[in-house]
Amino acid sequence: MRCLHHMPLSPFCRKVRLVMREKGLDFQLVPHNPWSDTNDLIKLNHACQVPVLVEDDQESTTIADSTAIVEYLEEIYPEVEMMPSNPIDRAEVRRLCQWFDNKFFYEVTFPILREKFYKRFIVKEIPDSISIRYSAHNIKLHIKYISWLLYRRNWLAGSNLSLADISAASQLSVVDYFSSVPWNETAIAKQWYSRIKSRPTFRELLNEYISGIPMPEHYPNLDF
Repeated sequence: MRCLHHMPLSPFCRKVRLVMREKGLDFQLVPHNPWSDTNDLIKLNHACQVPVLVEDDQESTTIADSTAIVEYLEEIYPEVEMMPSNPIDRAEVRRLCQWFDNKFFYEVTFPILREKFYKRFIVKEIPDSISIRYSAHNIKLHIKYISWLLYRRNWLAGSNLSLADISAASQLSVVDYFSSVPWNETAIAKQWYSRIKSRPTFRELLNEYISGIPMPEHYPNLDF
């Protein structure tokens, strides 16, 4: 059985999970806590990070890093495409994936996870309110940028759903679990996310309860 080693609140693991679901691939989820089970993880990935995809029980095909995994999946399982065929359109998808995997993650998702998850539930420290306000300020700018893109396109990178939408929605789904997305800032971004979360492939994430962290009432609702 194909296995995906993951952490439930990792947006990068969520990105890989969504791509695999969109492609109709069967796989087993193997949860990890990167801060505790380092010995197990380092055998799979010397960076001691998830996600890690293992294609068979013998671990003869082991791929680490979300970008490497989704590119591998796109090449090996091309029946459902997450990347457009036009080189210019593919470049735009890659640009937006980098935007959300890096800029959005470090300006929004990472501070939220550090303050509202890691500090509160792992190391039992008091969250830094300045970092939380920093994230709250930044996400408003990102939501405006998402809206700007959607005023010009049907999906973030063009006419069709692509890896750009999956990357963005994966980050937002984590932040939304902590009720930290200002959905009332703009209707068009909210409508786009509603379209994403209404897809059957997204239901698994919406129904996934994180132990010890209450799920917001709106989180699993398709119409908010």
